[in-house]
Amino acid sequence: MRISVRGALLCIRSVRSNGTGMRSILAPLTWPLAALLRLRHALYDAGLLRSTRPAVPTIAIGNLALGGTGKTPMLELVLRTLEDQRPLATLSRGYGRQGTDIHEVHPGDTADRSGDEPVQVKRNFPAVRVFVGVDRVKAIAAIQELVPGVKAVVLDDALQHRRLDAGLNILLTTARRPYCDDALVPVGTLRDLRARARCAQVVVVTKCPALPTPAEQAVWRERLGLRPHQQLFFAGLAHGAPCLPDGRPLAPPPGREHSALVVTGIARPEPLVAHARSLFGRVEHLRFRDHHAFTAADLARLAGRFDTFAPAPKVLITTEKDAARLRPLLADGPLRDLPVATIGIRTVILNEPERFAELLHRHVGTHPAHR
Repeated sequence: MRISVRGALLCIRSVRSNGTGMRSILAPLTWPLAALLRLRHALYDAGLLRSTRPAVPTIAIGNLALGGTGKTPMLELVLRTLEDQRPLATLSRGYGRQGTDIHEVHPGDTADRSGDEPVQVKRNFPAVRVFVGVDRVKAIAAIQELVPGVKAVVLDDALQHRRLDAGLNILLTTARRPYCDDALVPVGTLRDLRARARCAQVVVVTKCPALPTPAEQAVWRERLGLRPHQQLFFAGLAHGAPCLPDGRPLAPPPGREHSALVVTGIARPEPLVAHARSLFGRVEHLRFRDHHAFTAADLARLAGRFDTFAPAPKVLITTEKDAARLRPLLADGPLRDLPVATIGIRTVILNEPERFAELLHRHVGTHPAHR
C-alpha cells in the first residue's frame, strides 16, 4: 500500500488536531525515558545513590518542564524578599556558558563566560554573590568557603539535581500548561516525572492572567495532586518600563506613534510581545531559540530588518536575559547606532504574598545554621 506525502501530512495534521490521539500514538516513545527516570529516583530514594543536605539554608527553584516557567524572575523575587538577609548567594549551572568549572560571576562577565541568566542576576543584584557550577554539591561547599556567614544559597533549576537535597524546593508550573496536563518528551514538554512534584514544599502556578477564585484554587490543588502540607501560590508577570542598556528610562517614553522590533531568545516570549503591543503602535517580533548565541549574521539580519520594518520613531526591544548576550556586541557592529532598550519582567505573587515572604524568612531565619 502506497501513501503519498500529502496523505501522510494530512494524517499527521489530523492526529495533531486531537491531543489525546497524538499522545496515544507517541506514548511508547516516552517509555524508555520514564523507565530511566523511575530507576534513577528509586536508587536515590532507597539511599543507594547519595544525596547531600548542605549545612547552609538552600532554596531550589525549578520545574518539571523544559523551560519557560519563569525560574529567573522567581529567583529574583526570592532575592528581593530576602534582601535583609545578607550575605546571599545564588547558584546555577550557567546554561550556554563555556566551561563547567565553579566560577563567581562578576559585573563585567559575558554570557559566554558565565551564562546569560547569571549575568542578568548579577547586574540586577550587585550585592548578591552569584556563582555558576555544574556540580551543585561541590559549588555550595565552595560558596561556604568564599562567602563566610552566607545566610542562604538560592539555586536556579536544581530540582533534577538529586545529589543535592535542598532544604526548600519551589516548583513552578505555568497556568497555560501545568504539569498535570503535560507529558514526558517527546509527547509533551516534561523532562521529569509528574510524581516528582511531591518533593516540593511550595508549588507556584506562574503566568496567571488573574488570581483564581477560592473555588478555582481548590480545583487547582486537586488537579495538581498536592498533598496537605504543600503550599500553593499563584503568580503573575509585571513588565517594567523600557530602559536603555545603562539602566536609564527610554526617552521619549513609548507611544502609539512609535514602533518596536522585538527580539527574543527565550522559551516563552508571548507575554513580552503582548506587553510591547500595549505600548507601541506597531510591533514586529523576531524569535530565536532559548539561550540563542547571536552571530554576526544574526546582527546583520537584525540591523537590516530594523531599517525597513517601520518608519521612525522606532526602537529595538529585547529582554534582560537576551541583553546579557547582546550587550557585548552593541559597542561595535551593525547594532551600535541603533536605539536598543530592554523590558524587565518581574514575578508577582497574587495570593497572600506576605505568607510567601514569611515562609522564605522562616526557612532562612530559623535554620539550625543560624541559631
